Amino acid sequence: MGLRFRKSIKICKGVNLNIGTGGISISGGVKGARISMHSSGRKTATIGIPGTGLSYSKTLSGKKTKKSNDQSRAKTATSSLSKKPASSAVASQDACAKVAEYEATIQNITSVHKECENPVDWKQIYASAPPFAIGQQIGPKEASATEQAAAYTPSFLEKLLGKAKKRQKEYDDLILAARQEDTMDYENWKIMKDFSSDILKGDIDAYINVIQETQPFLELANLGSDFEFGTDDPSSMTVEFHVKADEVVPEQATTLTATKKLSTKKLTKTQYYDYVQDYVCSLSIRLAREIFACLPVQTCLVHAIEPKCNPATGNMEDSCILSVRFEREGFQNINFERIDPSDFVCSFEYNMGFTKTGGFKPISPLV
Repeated sequence: MGLRFRKSIKICKGVNLNIGTGGISISGGVKGARISMHSSGRKTATIGIPGTGLSYSKTLSGKKTKKSNDQSRAKTATSSLSKKPASSAVASQDACAKVAEYEATIQNITSVHKECENPVDWKQIYASAPPFAIGQQIGPKEASATEQAAAYTPSFLEKLLGKAKKRQKEYDDLILAARQEDTMDYENWKIMKDFSSDILKGDIDAYINVIQETQPFLELANLGSDFEFGTDDPSSMTVEFHVKADEVVPEQATTLTATKKLSTKKLTKTQYYDYVQDYVCSLSIRLAREIFACLPVQTCLVHAIEPKCNPATGNMEDSCILSVRFEREGFQNINFERIDPSDFVCSFEYNMGFTKTGGFKPISPLV
């Protein structure tokens, strides 16, 4: 049992200085109501009923009790526990996002063939009627503007304020603008009719103009480069492009583990080259589809080019790795959403040196 020491010194009426082993305190007040201030900073108020032995004490400030400290530690522990799941959830979401990005990349490079511009019906354009019989009647837009002007009747107030002439001038300007639009519409129709005539006649210069103006390969620039096209036969078009497999085909697979953690693992040679083959074939199909959509050719010859080491010189040289002759007839009634691009290419005349563990090899292009 420990020793305790306490001594009380009266300073003045109602105020005492208390000295003990726990520290120094000052207490003051009247009978039944006192306040004590300890050297530790704790303040205690005591209220009692004289003669009864009943009293009530309350700590006003100072050090927290053991209970409050325990509660604080419990709250801190709870807060720490609550943060861990939140951090884990963020990490899991980040992992899922990276996996989704990887899967989207694979989907994108192996399904390029699924999209294509709507085909142009040059025969329909050539057979289309003019917007109006120029020289015999006014154009439809001018006729509408003239009808609006004729229906205008100035009000008494417009006449009084001199606004009728201004409004009439506005209608005259509207008629003139409509006449100019009709003339432009007729000229555009004439240009398209003459152009479609050249296309249907097999004018190769017109073919080249169509590709240059519509730029059907523009959105494929992130998958291939150096697109070149040309022909000396109006029934055929040749397209050549450079492969960018090193840039667009990932070498590592990103997946989730059973515990929802991110896992990055290098693709096997078979997996990697399988993606490369589908990418090259898918892009080749897309190029042919775009050509068939904008030109009335029956054949599209596609050459895929990639730098390869020439064993005779030891230097990297552009080499053809895929050459395929697509026929328009073979594109009819095809569900491009469901085909395997590599298998589809093999249904046409082609030249491709490919192995599952070595990828593409240089080949001689078809002519």
